Amino acid sequence: MEHIVKIISIIHITHNVRQFDIEKPKGFHFTPGQATDVSINEKKWKDELRPFTFTCLNDDPYLQFTIKIYTDHDGVTNRLGQLNVGDELIIRDVWGAIEYKGPGYFIAGGAGITPFIAILRQLNKDGKLKGNTLFFSNQTDEDIIYEEELKLMDGLDILFTTTRQKGGKNDHRKINANFLRTEVKDFKKHFYVCGPDQMVADINEALEKLGVKADTVVFEK
Repeated sequence: MEHIVKIISIIHITHNVRQFDIEKPKGFHFTPGQATDVSINEKKWKDELRPFTFTCLNDDPYLQFTIKIYTDHDGVTNRLGQLNVGDELIIRDVWGAIEYKGPGYFIAGGAGITPFIAILRQLNKDGKLKGNTLFFSNQTDEDIIYEEELKLMDGLDILFTTTRQKGGKNDHRKINANFLRTEVKDFKKHFYVCGPDQMVADINEALEKLGVKADTVVFEK
C-alpha cells in the first residue's frame, strides 16, 4: 500500500546526513528497527524505490528518516538532499528483520546506525538501556550521526571508533575479530549488526569464530 506524505522538516545532522520528518498516515505502525521503501513523488523518481529505516518512535505524531546524502551522482539521495519542506515522498508497507530481542551489543558502521536509533531511543524512553553496548565505527569524527544524543543515553555503554583519522578523541581500531575479542565481555548476549554489506559479513564471520550462536545475531538478511 502506498502513502503520499509531505515533508514537515529537514535538519542537517552531519555534513552529509539529513533528518527528514514527514507526515504520518493514520493508523501507520512500525516496530523500532523496521524500514519501508521510499520514493520521491516526482515523475522521474516515483518508481525509484530505496529502503530507509524509521528513526522516530512509533508513538511520535510524525515519521522520520535519517539519510546519508550522496552527491557524487544523480541518484535518489542526491535528489532527496535538494528537496524542501512541503515536497512529497511516497512510503509503503513496513518490513525488516532488525528487532530488539534483549540486552547485547549493537555494532554499527556509518549510516548502519539508523536501524538502531529507534530501538535505542525507545529503550532510553523506557529506562531499559542498561546492559547494552554500542560499538559505532565511522571514518572521521565529523561522520558520527547523533553523537551527542547517544552520549546522553543513560545506561548505554558506547565506544566510538574512527578508522580514517589520526588523532582526535576516539578509538581508531577497525571492528574485527581482535576488536571483539578485546571489547566484548559476554559472548552469550545478543549481537545486532548493521553497516556496509562487507562489514556485516566480516563481523558475522568473526562472531561465529568467537563462538557466538547464530540465533543470537540480529541483522538484515
